[in-house]
Amino acid sequence: MDVLRERHRTIRTQGADLAVFEYGRDPHPDVPTMLFLHGYPDDHRVFHPVLRELAPTHHLVAFDTRNAGRSRPRDGAGFTLAELVDDVFAVLDGIGATGGVRLVGHDWGSIQGWAAVQDERADWRITDYTSISGPDLRHFSRWLRSRFRDPRLVHQGIGQVLRSWYVGAFQLPVLPELSWKYVLTRRYELAARRNVGADPLRGLALYRTNMSRAAKPSRRRRVTLPVHVIVPLKDPFLSPHLVDGLEEWVEDLTVTPVPGGHWWIASRPRAFAELLDPSLRDGA
Repeated sequence: MDVLRERHRTIRTQGADLAVFEYGRDPHPDVPTMLFLHGYPDDHRVFHPVLRELAPTHHLVAFDTRNAGRSRPRDGAGFTLAELVDDVFAVLDGIGATGGVRLVGHDWGSIQGWAAVQDERADWRITDYTSISGPDLRHFSRWLRSRFRDPRLVHQGIGQVLRSWYVGAFQLPVLPELSWKYVLTRRYELAARRNVGADPLRGLALYRTNMSRAAKPSRRRRVTLPVHVIVPLKDPFLSPHLVDGLEEWVEDLTVTPVPGGHWWIASRPRAFAELLDPSLRDGA
């Protein structure tokens, strides 16, 4: 039997028709449920390697965000972080998650996850959160400003600005679309070993909506549930120092550095699975 047996459904939210996929065990009070949020320019398939590791013992849920894969926004729908978080809770409602769900986010999925766990709807619905390669946007902004106020840390701020060059580039008209269409998509597909279609172009809305000067940051709320931040030390886009200061507003924080790059989650699925479920280290 294929342990990654896929069950697909469409969940309709206020702004999108979301393609939702379930794997592994059927829902049951004794079976832990994990919800995975993918990043850009990926879709839910980026998690397939780790889902195969976890499927024998977990109920696993992943969905294509409204800008990606088989999901589609409806006319007039936006891409604000608040709307993306609404989608997360709509999926939890749609799958009938009555108990606590473990949330896992990578890249933009991690950014969404940070906003979700600060939402009042997370209380009693999300039991813990694992973040990989995607900061809370308000924390990122405060962290960056603090680096340029301290002469001893300016080099960290400059380093992160250089790593984030693409964020500014994605605000430009036309050029990002042309770059993805004629150069970057093919390169990414060769590296990821899967077709991404128009997802890179669709996903530009995430940056243009949430990282422009006109964007309104989400409200910060102290996080009391356990948070595990996995830090790939060779991530070309994010400084490992971005975890500094999280302990000021995250009460139960664990930080684990790993020797990998931005897509460590796909290249080292067993190691990733063991961090999500330490019992796997014992061969369970």
